[in-house]
Amino acid sequence: MVRRLLKQLAAILIGNAIYFLLMTPHLPPAAQHRPDKLDLGLLVDFWVCVVVYGLIELIARRRKAPPASFNK
Repeated sequence: MVRRLLKQLAAILIGNAIYFLLMTPHLPPAAQHRPDKLDLGLLVDFWVCVVVYGLIELIARRRKAPPASFNK
């Protein structure tokens, strides 16, 4: 449970960093989040965090998977 919480926290922090530092200057004004409103920018930020969480999970599962054996 703690491991999942750490993955989620990492996804939020990395996702927000990507959105606010890298994406926001290049997004149209409608897709930029304003702190006092629920807007399209909040949805885009959420989507980035979900994608980052998916990548973290994918990497974690690939690290746990046993190597494929090739039988002839």
